[in-house]
Amino acid sequence: MPEPTGETPGSPLPLDGIRVIDLTTSYAGPTAAMLLADMGADVIKVETPRGDDTRAWGPPFLEGESTWFLSVNRNKRSICLDLHLEADRATLFSLLETANALLVSVNPAKLARLGLDPDDIAERFPGLIFCTLSGFGLDGPHAALPGYDLIAQARSGMMSVTGPSADSPQRMSTAVTDVVAGLVAAFSVAAALVRQRSSGTGEVIDVSLLESALLLMAPRMASFLAGGDEPEPCNATDSVLTPYQAFATADRKIVVAAGNDAMWRRLCTAIGGTELLTDRRFATTAGRQAARDEIAEALSELLRHGSADEWLERLAANGVPAAMVQSASEVVKDPQLIARGALVEQDHPVAGPHTVVGAPWRLRSNPNRAPRRAAPMLGEHTEEVLKSISPETPA
Repeated sequence: MPEPTGETPGSPLPLDGIRVIDLTTSYAGPTAAMLLADMGADVIKVETPRGDDTRAWGPPFLEGESTWFLSVNRNKRSICLDLHLEADRATLFSLLETANALLVSVNPAKLARLGLDPDDIAERFPGLIFCTLSGFGLDGPHAALPGYDLIAQARSGMMSVTGPSADSPQRMSTAVTDVVAGLVAAFSVAAALVRQRSSGTGEVIDVSLLESALLLMAPRMASFLAGGDEPEPCNATDSVLTPYQAFATADRKIVVAAGNDAMWRRLCTAIGGTELLTDRRFATTAGRQAARDEIAEALSELLRHGSADEWLERLAANGVPAAMVQSASEVVKDPQLIARGALVEQDHPVAGPHTVVGAPWRLRSNPNRAPRRAAPMLGEHTEEVLKSISPETPA
């Protein structure tokens, strides 16, 4: 088991004492490793001498450091190894002797060449949790193809239902499948750690961007597989619920969500929509779905006569889900996010103090949300980590 790392003291985090070797690059794998690190795991990020691809993603940069990299690699230690070299592979295997889990995002076609064939690793380290993240998974006719978030969004059907119309597919403008794949991988590793702790059993976990993206499509696919029409874009609405979209007010746009019949009635009451409330056609979810355009037009006419703040106050008073459509500059000032400490500051030796999105959970046992470590410099902890597994390593 790993030695204590001298990080911020406090109540033990759930994964204190767990060591994870992070051989991932780009965004999905590093997200998974960071979430495990946020839960207390000692994550050792193994980078090539060139470094994680994300180190070069930009601009923007903070004093030459990529903001993408800084956003997804906190609470880790970095060492440099060239796995094409036999001596460095031997060092990796020495590290694995001390580890609970290994995360890899190498293309499946290259795993064997680097000595990371899942079957071989499982045989050599039967108690190790080995999690691979790739575009399409370890098997299947396209396992060897490279994959990125854009590819997964396209192949999963996400882009076909995003945008104003079927002939204008759009990518969600964030690395959504990378983040979801990272969440899936972190959950899977954490679940396997529970069994490992009780029985010593290892596992091989296979996570793909494509299937993680497909998970996001589950409600649309369920309808289609049950005999529904081919899913199409809903022009920024929902395929079932009405209203569930943005509306212009006198000064700016808000979103309104009526998730059930009671919310619909409260919405009509809040905005003075007496005629809508008494129209029996709109009394049910199915009826409102069939009359989506008519309802949207009527609501738009009502809402344009008041300001966003006025409507949000009335809607909140009536228990109707609604919100301002915020820009990033407004998100960072959102009083709820500020009160919850959703954005955290980390102090990097080169980039300096900067703010990133924190872990999306709260632990009553350890409310300290400050990162224990900022994202590491390339190879910053090589000597420290190698000495921990081989005290004779020269300085």
